[in-house]
Amino acid sequence: MTDIENAVVSTDAASGSASDTEVSAPRSAAAVRTPLYIGGEERYTEQVLEIADPGKRGTIVGEAAAASPQDVADAVAAAKAAYPAWSALSATERAAAMAEAIAGIADDRDEDAAILSQENGKIRMEAWVDALVFEIRWNLALALAEEVDRGKVLEPAPGIPVTTQIAYQPLGVTTIIVPFNWPIAILGASLPHALLAGNTAIVKPPPSAPLATTRVVQRVAEKLPAGVLNVVTGKDENMAALIQNPDVAKLCFTGSVNGGKRMMEMASKSLTRVTLELGGNDAAIVAEDAILDDTHLDRLFAAIYDTTGQICMNAKRVYVHRSRMDELVAGLEARLQKVVLGYGLDEGTTMGPLHQPAQKAFVEEIIQEAKDAGAEVREYGELPGGELEGGNFLRPALVIDPDPTLRVVTMEQFGPVIPVLPFDTEDDAIAAANDTWGGLCGSVWTADPATAQRIGSQLVCGYVWVNDHGATRLDLRAPFGGMKQSGFGREQGIEGVRAFQDTRSIATLDEEALAQMAH
Repeated sequence: MTDIENAVVSTDAASGSASDTEVSAPRSAAAVRTPLYIGGEERYTEQVLEIADPGKRGTIVGEAAAASPQDVADAVAAAKAAYPAWSALSATERAAAMAEAIAGIADDRDEDAAILSQENGKIRMEAWVDALVFEIRWNLALALAEEVDRGKVLEPAPGIPVTTQIAYQPLGVTTIIVPFNWPIAILGASLPHALLAGNTAIVKPPPSAPLATTRVVQRVAEKLPAGVLNVVTGKDENMAALIQNPDVAKLCFTGSVNGGKRMMEMASKSLTRVTLELGGNDAAIVAEDAILDDTHLDRLFAAIYDTTGQICMNAKRVYVHRSRMDELVAGLEARLQKVVLGYGLDEGTTMGPLHQPAQKAFVEEIIQEAKDAGAEVREYGELPGGELEGGNFLRPALVIDPDPTLRVVTMEQFGPVIPVLPFDTEDDAIAAANDTWGGLCGSVWTADPATAQRIGSQLVCGYVWVNDHGATRLDLRAPFGGMKQSGFGREQGIEGVRAFQDTRSIATLDEEALAQMAH
């Protein structure tokens, strides 16, 4: 994989991106074509990315412009040129412009969702929600406008004869790189905060699924001053300047752990600041007194299998008190028996394909490894045939009480499989949950609020749910981000705005305080 391609896949085992025009394949009936959008103008390119349909082998959903290094340099230059005027506005003035820019974004949401479903593989409703969350996050960011410019004053103190004003200032040009799995929604966790803080931005959609994201970003960018918001797509080997151009002040990146390490390495050469939201190996702890009715089991099932398991904050390991093990497995199994594997746009489909063949191969490999090690593996559903035969479909699975050293436990599966492991004591569950490389999210399932707080406060991760888990219940007002190798920095909320700012202190000598010091 190329340097930035590692950044846009969301598990270390995934690989591959869209091909260029040298490879021909059947187009879908509604093939889409998207340009670059730089400095307020569309820019089509001779070379393009052909975007594969993960559900229909050999079918091309559409074409995205493939930026050259010069196109990337032009995008940085456009964002730099727009920065002085944009940053000179107050946060409330920027918020007003951004409110006008987002108005009407839902008008094309059905079409956006259909395109995203085809290029990503997820079911239509999930694709629709993906685009909806972008708008919600945008508007929640705008609600912070009054707080953005609010600094503080340090009055003179003994031995300090100055009055110091502490204010916040934007950084400059920012690059935002998003992955394939929830690209539009994930963009909403950082882009509006970057702009509201006074920065200009360049968005890089994922090379394997850029079409819907590009459409959404361009519609917003067209209503902002030229150069404030730009979008570039293309081959990753041409994209290094999005990080290493000295005029880029900040990179916000969501992707794999290995991709994040590579982004830090690249950014170090130009001292570009980074926020990294990387993968997770999130644990759900189901206590002895957990409520396992249909409502709670539905929540846990969604937390595991939504988007065919391809969500960074999905539950990746379930630790359940031994006395409740059979009940929990039966509850998940009842839901897995109703799964309908199929094309994301087809009525009745409840689970689509994995996004790329390499990811399917990886998940198949770790499932087979568990079988070979003697673990009990249960698989459900029927693989679709006909025109979907050969798509990236995989039967969802449960792995019951596996050896905890198996990769299905230790690695982020990023697919429709979950290990379910019993525990005997609370301390055992907490230790097992924390014994991992990641620290993105976690959850505690219990009828006792005290138990929830006691366990939740000991989980080493950035976000904890109680009696729930997953993206559908994320508080979009709260700071979000990981610990350990799940990354650092925070998105959303005022903390997400501050991640795109720095402080400026202006100290004024206080003559009266100085005179008092002389005595």
